[in-house]
Amino acid sequence: MAIEIIMPKLGVDMQEGEIIEWKKQEGDVVNEGDILLEIMSDKTNMELEAEDSGVLIKIVHGNGDNVPVTEVIGYLGSEGEVISDSVADTENGEVSIPPQKSVAKTQARGVTIIEQTPSKKVRATPAARATAHKLGLDLETISGSGAYGRIHKDDVENFKGTQVKVTPLARKIALDHGLDLTAVTGTGINGKIMKSDVLSAISPIVAKDISKSNVIEAPQNLPDGVEIIKMSAMRKAISKGMTDSYFTAPTFTINYDIDMTNLIALRKQMIEPIMNKTGNKVTLTDLIGLAVVKTLMKPEHRYMNASLINDAQEIELHEFVNLGIAVGLDDGLVVPVVHGADKMTLSEFVEASKTVIKKAQIGKLKAAEMSGSTFSITNLGMFGAKSFNPIINQPNSAILGVAATVPTPVVYDGEVVIRPIMAMCLTIDHRIVDGMSGAKFMLDLKNVMENPIELLI
Repeated sequence: MAIEIIMPKLGVDMQEGEIIEWKKQEGDVVNEGDILLEIMSDKTNMELEAEDSGVLIKIVHGNGDNVPVTEVIGYLGSEGEVISDSVADTENGEVSIPPQKSVAKTQARGVTIIEQTPSKKVRATPAARATAHKLGLDLETISGSGAYGRIHKDDVENFKGTQVKVTPLARKIALDHGLDLTAVTGTGINGKIMKSDVLSAISPIVAKDISKSNVIEAPQNLPDGVEIIKMSAMRKAISKGMTDSYFTAPTFTINYDIDMTNLIALRKQMIEPIMNKTGNKVTLTDLIGLAVVKTLMKPEHRYMNASLINDAQEIELHEFVNLGIAVGLDDGLVVPVVHGADKMTLSEFVEASKTVIKKAQIGKLKAAEMSGSTFSITNLGMFGAKSFNPIINQPNSAILGVAATVPTPVVYDGEVVIRPIMAMCLTIDHRIVDGMSGAKFMLDLKNVMENPIELLI
């Protein structure tokens, strides 16, 4: 029997995934462990691996399609087995075969995460699942008469008269628009309500908008030189994250000048030994990152290394530092995380940061490597930025912006001399940290950076 390949839910906030490329085509023989396709989830490219062997008998969604999580994107089965378009209806997301098991599991750099489908949380016999699927019933709403609440076929059949028969996609659209499904006439098998039935019951304007929600139509008579493009999954994720942060947290930014003379000198001294030990060149960003970590671990700055939780009613204080480092890509921005940075030596930090940054640049970050940050830094100094207001990477309480290092006349020991001065910009969530606390943190960070011997202790 055919096995569904579903779009996995790779993160709490993931609503849909974009199919980048199918690695197998219809009719291809698939062995367990083969890579089926590559998808993009928010800002991460992930490979989906076959959990069973067989033949790829149907591709429901092709390259470039954006597909809601848990929706069927293909079928794996036996040679000669056919899934017709009426069975795999891409418009309503409904199939007439009973769900068996998902064959998609995610893999990145040899680490595999198996994605369970929601139906596996319910104890039910295969016959009960098949009957519920056929009737469009939600097993989570049915009480089982078997041992430990296990649902049997009879439980489903006895329940069918108390719930509307409807496809999952039709139910979601109706729920989003407050439509009472009991007032809708279904045109599917046994009166099942389909997506088209729900759209017909909604006002024509809304129905038109929904039916064309995945289509970008260019306005007529566009001016010369104007192009309309579809927003990528990464751009959508950035847009949502930055909007949520900007309109959620009341922030303020404080700016400090840092004399980089000693830090630059330390880097020059450490290039060769760090290269010999790790194979990587130590950068100023590495030294700045470690200086931030050292400063955050001081008890008086624990609110700089905190998060708001439970609808901003509680503060989560961290006794460790997971440092997020913003990495700019050609088509967006990602923030890989160096976990456990507070336990690392300089060489360990260099190695760990280079690993996640390289993976970010080639689109191979795992979801876990982009989550769990407790503080973040972003560096625009290499582009000559003199000052900027970075937006906090929620739920962090602050983010540090690193600007350009510029030769600047300063008074040193009573004389005007030229020193390399770097601007640093700290944006703080005022719900957690006040201005005085932020200023004290920056003074301590400035002291560590201008006297960096502490980084080697």
